Amino acid sequence: MGRSRGGLTTKIHALVDAHGLPIRLKITPGQAHDGRSATDMLDDLGGCETFLADRAYDSDALRASLTSRGIFANIRAMPNRVRAQPFSKFLYRQRNAVERFFSKIKHYRAIATRYEKHPENYLALIKLASIRICLKAYESVT
Repeated sequence: MGRSRGGLTTKIHALVDAHGLPIRLKITPGQAHDGRSATDMLDDLGGCETFLADRAYDSDALRASLTSRGIFANIRAMPNRVRAQPFSKFLYRQRNAVERFFSKIKHYRAIATRYEKHPENYLALIKLASIRICLKAYESVT
């Protein structure tokens, strides 16, 4: 966890599938850049064709890594980027699956308020909440 004047800060990075169910979870200190943490999460991308991410993940290294794997990187470009990259607004709308996942895990008070001070325990709480979300998605309605 990162320490700042405001206290302990963390960023939660989530790789989710098309249904908004988590594939990989990771936490980093709050002051760390988002784009640098994405490369080690890409190992779990199996039959993926498109990678959707927000502006924080816009880097040439990440795009090159995805292209070498045969994955189209639909990442909104940073405003100061000189050379425009291909981008589909229609596909970008599907990124709300990630936002819905974050909304669901914030229903768990211990995650939303960050009571846990140890990073390993905090990540464990996030994973437990993710398991409950997955179980709710697969439970039968009959």
